[in-house]
Amino acid sequence: MSIARLGHTDLDVFRLCLGGNVFGWTIDQERSFAVLDAYREAGGNFIDTADVYGRRGPDGAGSSEQIIGRWIAARGNRDELVIATKVGMAEGLRGLSAETIARGAESSLERLGIDTIDLYYAHQDDPDTPLEETLGAFATLIAEGKIAYAGASNYDADRFEQALEVGRQAGMASYVALQPQYNLMERSGYEGPLMDLCARHGVACVPYFSLARGFLTGKYRPGGAEVDSPRAGGVRDLYFNDRGFAVLEALDEVAAAHGASVAAVSLAWLAAQPTVVSPIASATSPEQLAELLQFVSLQLSEDELRLLSDASA
Repeated sequence: MSIARLGHTDLDVFRLCLGGNVFGWTIDQERSFAVLDAYREAGGNFIDTADVYGRRGPDGAGSSEQIIGRWIAARGNRDELVIATKVGMAEGLRGLSAETIARGAESSLERLGIDTIDLYYAHQDDPDTPLEETLGAFATLIAEGKIAYAGASNYDADRFEQALEVGRQAGMASYVALQPQYNLMERSGYEGPLMDLCARHGVACVPYFSLARGFLTGKYRPGGAEVDSPRAGGVRDLYFNDRGFAVLEALDEVAAAHGASVAAVSLAWLAAQPTVVSPIASATSPEQLAELLQFVSLQLSEDELRLLSDASA
């Protein structure tokens, strides 16, 4: 199935969530439009961005939202989309106070050119603001029709459990989705208490860095060509080791068996994990997106899933 229900919501989302972090950062508006058009033509409807995305070009931070907003206006397809954005990490809008959330939502709505944000994430936990204030602010936005649902990103298990408890109180919003870093190379931060909380409470997991900053596309190889990416140095520091090479070897084996891209196999493993609804991945061209989209129709066997899990253990 290429479409899945997002937790306890009425939102039906494509199994690949298109990451908007590259829009206005590594690709300009014209190339962003090309990627967005290709995603929509493939049946995609779930787009993830943030008020802080887009750090280059004339618009600076927030340009990702502006590009998506201009594309929506040009294509007239708002009703076909599920738009997710975030608050809490932008310059001048840090933290999750009621005032920050209200101001952030207004600014994002203006940049996106829409009336309602479908899924509005707390971009990272703010331990200095009471959860009651944060979740009350999200509840106000829901009541005003400015957002449909609230989600959380970058929460640890203890705080997320507290937030879910507060969310059950009168006048509070409940987090319906969690956006953690989770992929074949980064498993320990999500597997365990956080995954258990999502399973127990029906919270949808929408992982970011699903391809480990590009490492799980297979383009980073020992002795291979230099990769032109602002993340290249960090990727080598993190993943150029025996475990990383073992994962690539297992991915190559499975990809060859299916005639699929390494990236598609990586996403298929992730989508097969409990609670994961729609992994986030970004693309800088329609051709790159096509490699990712292979995963939507890719079915891995139990043996293949185990091979990949064992390699990354």
